[in-house]
Amino acid sequence: MPVREDKPAWSQVPPSVRAETERRLGSRVMRATRAYGGYAASATFRLALANGRRAFFKAGYPLPADSPVVLPIAQETRRYAALAPMVGRWMPKQLGAFRRARWDVLLMEDLGPATIPPWSPDKARRASRSYARFHRRTLGMPLPRGLSRTRHRRFGMFWGNAGKTWELSNAARVAGRRADEAEEWLSVVVPTLRAAERDLVRAKPPFVVLHFDTRSDNFRLVGDRLVMFDWPWASAGPAEFDLAAFAQAVNAERGPDPERIVAWYEEILPLRERELAGSIAGIAGYFTFAAWRPPLAGLPRLRSIQRKQLRASVAWAARHFDLPEPRWLAAVPD
Repeated sequence: MPVREDKPAWSQVPPSVRAETERRLGSRVMRATRAYGGYAASATFRLALANGRRAFFKAGYPLPADSPVVLPIAQETRRYAALAPMVGRWMPKQLGAFRRARWDVLLMEDLGPATIPPWSPDKARRASRSYARFHRRTLGMPLPRGLSRTRHRRFGMFWGNAGKTWELSNAARVAGRRADEAEEWLSVVVPTLRAAERDLVRAKPPFVVLHFDTRSDNFRLVGDRLVMFDWPWASAGPAEFDLAAFAQAVNAERGPDPERIVAWYEEILPLRERELAGSIAGIAGYFTFAAWRPPLAGLPRLRSIQRKQLRASVAWAARHFDLPEPRWLAAVPD
């Protein structure tokens, strides 16, 4: 049985929150099925209503003071409101939002159960092309002031900080018995990847709206349309960053290689080579920095997901920059 985050049951939702949910939706909740995905413990339910309709309930709620978990539902609600006029086609319909008993609740259309993974070439092609249309929609447009223009830059500093705020020897431990081989490989490639990631920091407009967290648990593929949820980290930045993060995440789930995702995307929207290269290097740096760390309480699947993305992103970076093959990745566990 796979490890799952500890999400509250519907019976644990305060009565006042359940009552307000029914009032907002205009019907009684007949069945609430917990929805799992991602790695946070937000309260998420697929609701079946007495009037025959369905809805999705998502909420943040009070957590212990020492919990490392962040449930930014109020911020996500603001992002939906600000961005829907521009990119609403790629968002679920919003049915309401409210705060009761220290619960921040977001109600939206139910897009059905997850169907990805598994990936197929057809699904990956449709998703990649829709993602390009999403970025093309806001390319060069005036974007809301509340969106950060610098969030992507944080991913252009991990290789530069190796040996300062974190050590390659620690990162190499994720390879277990092949840790020495991993450390040697990392030591050889750091100068190349450090130089490349700076292009992400230096990326110039035109920018687009970035979803900033496009993994399969955060979207549904509806025909040829990618419909994304979980928008709290949305920002403005280079489309190449979003695309690179998406491409390696698809591959981490045993989908097509990132290079194929890029090719399908570019059928709709061309990419800038320097910004793409900087993004590939920066994302590989992030997972090298994060994947070896101890588990976090309340986030039981986080490190496993990061180790899978480490394998995908580092292998892609090695191919892109013509680096030695990182054979040690085969020793990295799920």
